[in-house]
Amino acid sequence: MEVKPAFWIGFTVFILILLILDLYVFHKKDTVIKVKEALLWSAFWIGLALLFNIGIYIFYDHTRAIEFFTAYVLEESLSIDNLFVFIMIFKFFNIKSEYQHRILFWGILGAIVMRALFIFAGVALIERFAWVMYIFGAFLIYTGIHMLFEKKEKEEFDPNKKFIIRVFRKIMRVTDDMSVPHFFVRKNNLLYATPFFVVLLFIEASDLIFAVDSIPAVLSVSKDIFIVFTSNIFAILGLRSLYFALNGIIDYFYYLKYALAGILTFIGIKMCVNELTSELNYSFHISNYTSLGVIIAFLAVSILLSIVKKKSLEQKA
Repeated sequence: MEVKPAFWIGFTVFILILLILDLYVFHKKDTVIKVKEALLWSAFWIGLALLFNIGIYIFYDHTRAIEFFTAYVLEESLSIDNLFVFIMIFKFFNIKSEYQHRILFWGILGAIVMRALFIFAGVALIERFAWVMYIFGAFLIYTGIHMLFEKKEKEEFDPNKKFIIRVFRKIMRVTDDMSVPHFFVRKNNLLYATPFFVVLLFIEASDLIFAVDSIPAVLSVSKDIFIVFTSNIFAILGLRSLYFALNGIIDYFYYLKYALAGILTFIGIKMCVNELTSELNYSFHISNYTSLGVIIAFLAVSILLSIVKKKSLEQKA
């Protein structure tokens, strides 16, 4: 069942309206977003995604509805790891809390465009070259195992040492002046980028890197471009409020890295196994119901263990 152009147009217009309302109505002024407000906004975006999911179930296809929900949960869980990078970069550049939402807004707008390009390219590749699924699967397995054994201290985090930031500083003047929350300022008739833009650039670059993992993972759930695209967009739209909520309850994600490593490894194995059994005409198939159960189980166990860890540290203190 193909999605009519009207649905694509309607969805795009709907998202644009939400973005405009978010920036120019709901968050017109630069204010500090508290954890309670962030949790309410997170509930709003999640609720919106679930309503859309129900719409797919009623008006589109029951199987596609399961694919959307699984892809949405997968993308949302993988995005949490990206939020830890946002927290570190805002702290590194000393970006005030009231300015973080605006930077994240433009960062996520750029992420939507990049994700769209990745998704259309990924689906086109799979449709033309089915063996690409093996490459995607192997890459996810490698990423999951590498994440599991990776040991990197937060103290090592220095965005200024990253290649993209070093190149940008060579081709563009960058001022340390943060008195005005603009991306660019003029001094003596010369254009300078501010640390706000450097942060935005780094956020875009980090999302590009994370998309390399998340898009192949979501493509293991569905090859329906409408499902993959819409689930990704809804997950990305909730990232800003999720960031501010996560910033207040970060201690409950102590073991998240291990959960994400397990999820990526499982999804990679699923992609390879399902593609192989399909070629060999075997009936064995790892379903999206199984995937959804594994994803939720990994996340639930990691959060429970993190809670135990937090209480143990509190008792020792």
